[in-house]
Amino acid sequence: MKKYTAWILGLVMGVFVLGTTTSCVDKIAFGNSFLEKASGSTVTSDTVFGSAEYTEQFLTFCYSLQYYGMPYRNTSTETLPMESSNIYVGKPSALTDLYVFTYTSCGITGPYYSGTHSANYGQRSDKFDYTRNSVWELVRACWLLIENVDDVPDMDDDRKEEMKAEAKCIMVSRYFDIWRHYGGVPLIYGSFLGTESSYDYPRGSIEECVDFMVGLLDEAIEVLDWNVETPATDAGHWCRAAAMAYKCRILQFAASPIFNDTEPYYSGITSSDDVADAIWYGNYSASRWTDLLTACEEFFTQLTLYGEFELVQASGTRPEDYRAAYRSAYWLLDSPEVMMSTRVTTTDSAKSSTYVWHSWGSPTGSIHRGYSPTQEYMVMFPWADGTPFDWDDLNWTTDSNGYQVKGSDESKIDPNLMFFYGNIDSDEGVTLTRDPRMYEEILVNGCPISLDETTGNMSGLQVEAWVSGYHAGTNANTQSGSYATGYAPQKFIQADDAVGDYVAWPSIRLSEMYLIYAEALLQTGSLSKAIEQIDIVRARVGLGGLADCNPSLNLTSNADNLLEELLRERACELGMEDARFFDLVRYKRADIFATQCHGLRLHRMKDGELYENKWYGNDNSSVDFPEEYAYEVFELTNPRRYWWTSGFADKWYLSPFPATEVNLDYGLIQNPGW
Repeated sequence: MKKYTAWILGLVMGVFVLGTTTSCVDKIAFGNSFLEKASGSTVTSDTVFGSAEYTEQFLTFCYSLQYYGMPYRNTSTETLPMESSNIYVGKPSALTDLYVFTYTSCGITGPYYSGTHSANYGQRSDKFDYTRNSVWELVRACWLLIENVDDVPDMDDDRKEEMKAEAKCIMVSRYFDIWRHYGGVPLIYGSFLGTESSYDYPRGSIEECVDFMVGLLDEAIEVLDWNVETPATDAGHWCRAAAMAYKCRILQFAASPIFNDTEPYYSGITSSDDVADAIWYGNYSASRWTDLLTACEEFFTQLTLYGEFELVQASGTRPEDYRAAYRSAYWLLDSPEVMMSTRVTTTDSAKSSTYVWHSWGSPTGSIHRGYSPTQEYMVMFPWADGTPFDWDDLNWTTDSNGYQVKGSDESKIDPNLMFFYGNIDSDEGVTLTRDPRMYEEILVNGCPISLDETTGNMSGLQVEAWVSGYHAGTNANTQSGSYATGYAPQKFIQADDAVGDYVAWPSIRLSEMYLIYAEALLQTGSLSKAIEQIDIVRARVGLGGLADCNPSLNLTSNADNLLEELLRERACELGMEDARFFDLVRYKRADIFATQCHGLRLHRMKDGELYENKWYGNDNSSVDFPEEYAYEVFELTNPRRYWWTSGFADKWYLSPFPATEVNLDYGLIQNPGW
């Protein structure tokens, strides 16, 4: 047995407390001072599990260590609640074709954008640090609860079983968080006493990890109610629907080519290599997609039987009505579409704090360190009726400056209509011309700055995203600030609409379940049924049927084309919700990771000539909001990603384990290439 006493999987998987995210009373101090004690020192443990009140607080503490997907804090000395919540780490979304992050003092834009990342990384350098994300602390805490809750004297048996089930779901959610970054990881089947002299915890195989996570969820599914009793107040607690949905998400990842293929993702690895089963099933099996299909069918059977969860539907038929429905779906704490969410209350909700998601990312704020959407993302969104947007098929000509401007072919669509038409101050107002979801993902030129999610009415200034515009200034020229790409971030920020609101992270939504189900149907040969599921999601935002809107793609018979459309729909529906990065990993899309991304410089025109000036505060009292522009697509170079110039090497699909951790010699084998 190999010795491992120096660190013991996260300070013996000790547990820290976040006072502002839990309800712990002063009498109890949960932390390493208690949880690392050997079994002979059980006073604090007996106290915690000697009271239903304290045990409930301990479970609340476990909830507080779940993944929260929006960086909102900064510290150079602490790693809890988790390093991925640190604004100086960055979101994996900024490694995709959807967003760029131009602030270069972050983990994402440093070692990743430069291609210098290695296994010798330190604090705030990996997109999901193996030892600094509270995973192992939480695993031990959950096992402590599972092992001790039966001893709580003033708690009924049903509640004890519910708490065990919730703890299992919480633990699985964190295992999934780390598994999707690293592949097979050590599997822990109980808490430590703190007196063990040695530890031997090799990486679990892909199959073992999947069986472990699914097994715990299956046990929880047998116990939990379909939904929490009072969604308005209990949202954020695990329920059967969320557990079943998470099971589908795990099986989706497991069935994907990254692990389920005839060859491993890393060239040169064979089934006889020690690391092989931790990064690859060792073969391709269609049964893994069938397992996902079965899990999806079980979920939707229960949904039909019990209801309660549903897509938020628009109250009208205007594009902004559909946009409001989409915003309510992912934003509201009690959204009927969100089956599981996490939230934090450790920072100021009015965004006066420097290191919060709002104040860094809001284009109407003063810091402007947001995730700027790319031109590649913008063109993914179809027109408002669902027909595909094709940049090259617009009515273009080229002017003397080399810019694209409106041409003379009236049979083609006017490019000046690609975002909007109209004036917010006119009787007709502004008409949005594209997929309503685009205006929630990307703050584009001409879009009114505010949206009332109840009425769908838009108000406020229209965004001036052109060069020298009121909002964008020279951002696109310098490739810096919120409008570095010519587009500003919108998802979970919502300009000034979100001031005073806490931002919940939608861990899994019903719309994602429809798309997971569609993928299972597609991969098992039922293309028409897959399209039906995608169309349910599209219809919520007023889009026409996918196949009807794309007749040339032959989607009912061409599985490759349908997969591309499904991945695009996932990007449009689940932007900034971590889906795109892992979709590209799951399908080993080195081609997309390595493709140069672009921005769009808009140049205002007035009376047929370039007019590089703002409208608001200049000539807004004498002319309507501009509706004529010159367009300049440009390569993003500040910074330019290493992958765009040198290619995407296979090693990048999975993260490196810290070399210091591998060297502890408790059985952790490094991922190939690192």
